[in-house]
Amino acid sequence: MLPFLGSEALAAGIVNRYQLATQYDAVFRNVYIPKGQALSAIDKAVAAWLWSGRRAITAGLSAAALHGSGWIDAHLPAELNQIHRHKTSGIILHSDALAEDEISLVNGVPVTTPARTAYDLGRRRGLGIAVIRVDALMHATGLKPADIQLIADRHRGARGILQLRNVVSLSDVGSESPQETRTRLLLTDAGLRPTRTQIDVFDRYNRHVGRIDMGWDEWLVGVEYDGIQHWEDPKIRARDIDKQVELQALGWQIIRVSSDMIKYRPHVIVRRVRAALRAAGAPV
Repeated sequence: MLPFLGSEALAAGIVNRYQLATQYDAVFRNVYIPKGQALSAIDKAVAAWLWSGRRAITAGLSAAALHGSGWIDAHLPAELNQIHRHKTSGIILHSDALAEDEISLVNGVPVTTPARTAYDLGRRRGLGIAVIRVDALMHATGLKPADIQLIADRHRGARGILQLRNVVSLSDVGSESPQETRTRLLLTDAGLRPTRTQIDVFDRYNRHVGRIDMGWDEWLVGVEYDGIQHWEDPKIRARDIDKQVELQALGWQIIRVSSDMIKYRPHVIVRRVRAALRAAGAPV
């Protein structure tokens, strides 16, 4: 159930004051959700917009959530733009000027467009997390680097614009998780940026063997990030084993990566990828 304004629900006779007090939790002043319901990033974005009296533009991470970006922590504050109200806990208020073509509607809620949202998120401190967020937004919306560049060119000299240009150059629409982005950035920093992401591989009968997270199809070297489900789900694990055997039969070398390796042993990932590329004849 989406958040709602308590005053409107009372006026419409949907709930009475006792029900509102005992069966619902307040997210912000006068904004409620059913008691015990987990609050998603989308819920928090809608709740903040309702708190504004439906006058604000959702921005930043709230806009990204409404555009369908994944991996947004619901505990982070909601973000609104162009609303003059007193600050409240759990909402960040911005006062950025927005052009008409930097605002869109998602299910009736005004939001900054994907390009403007990427422009805002990509300028925030922390290159890695900025690329992760722009990757997620691109993956969710099909946003192109050129779309972000148009907004950047419009706002030359803005704070963080140099980082944004770096973020755009490092971003990739094919990233399907933060850890895939971290893996790609790790390899890029080592001078081994994958030439493609989400590589579909077919056998000689044109049967789809599988998809590789990232790699170099010219050299038949791929990198796969294995999340926890790849280790704990027997069906996924069995499928991974079959896929690995079939890819190897087609000449592919696959380097598998785990979260532990990214965090504690990144040098191992780089060493294995570099060795595989060299063995394939790549000029690394």
